[in-house]
Amino acid sequence: MICPDFLEFQDNLKKMRILDDKIVYSLNTSIPTESFASKVDAHSACQDLYSQIQKGHSERENVIKNCIVSTAEVVKKLKAAKEEKPDDFDVLKNLKAEQKKLRLLQTELSVEEVIKEKTTKLFTEKCRSYYKPNDL
Repeated sequence: MICPDFLEFQDNLKKMRILDDKIVYSLNTSIPTESFASKVDAHSACQDLYSQIQKGHSERENVIKNCIVSTAEVVKKLKAAKEEKPDDFDVLKNLKAEQKKLRLLQTELSVEEVIKEKTTKLFTEKCRSYYKPNDL
């Protein structure tokens, strides 16, 4: 994941969130209707979907947190550089830009929580009769 370019970072996150964005479709195609219940193993379908969801959530959360840590390090270094050269315009400009990016990354972590809650809620509503994960 590329942290320095925030727009590219967001594009990559968007790609990683495809399953969450299409969760209703995934659930509808995984879970059989009453008439097809005997032809499809709903338990396995829900279990597989759940593991995909969990994997995606943890991967995205790790990527976001790693970018937050690396950006915080850059901010720390720029603050130290600012202390040494308080009148250096480039250092000040870069510091402001990195601080803004850090706030945006922290916001992405909050967005991730909302997405995770929504997906989990939809999954639970649709799969609760077929599969109950231990961690829900």
